[in-house]
Amino acid sequence: MAKPNTSRLDREIQFTTRKLEAVRKSEMWPLTGSERRAVLGALAGGSYKVVRGKSPARAERKLESLWTSVQSRLTAEITALQTERQRIVNEAAAAKAAKKSSGWW
Repeated sequence: MAKPNTSRLDREIQFTTRKLEAVRKSEMWPLTGSERRAVLGALAGGSYKVVRGKSPARAERKLESLWTSVQSRLTAEITALQTERQRIVNEAAAAKAAKKSSGWW
């Protein structure tokens, strides 16, 4: 019996890991549309406060919580993909063991 085909899941795990690293560097490309709008809104609000000579603390907290939530989302995606990969490997191992045990001797 051949090895289980996990290449698609491996690629997805790799891509999601790259997304997580990009988010940790505060890059915008891995964000969803709503997350981008929220980040840009917080940036605009903070910029407005700075121009007016006030503290942008609330906007900074909002940005920090947004980046944290995106990291949590991507970490959960990676965990789900790894769990699915492990399930496929375990199923293949169980099938191989069942095939071996049903031999003629």
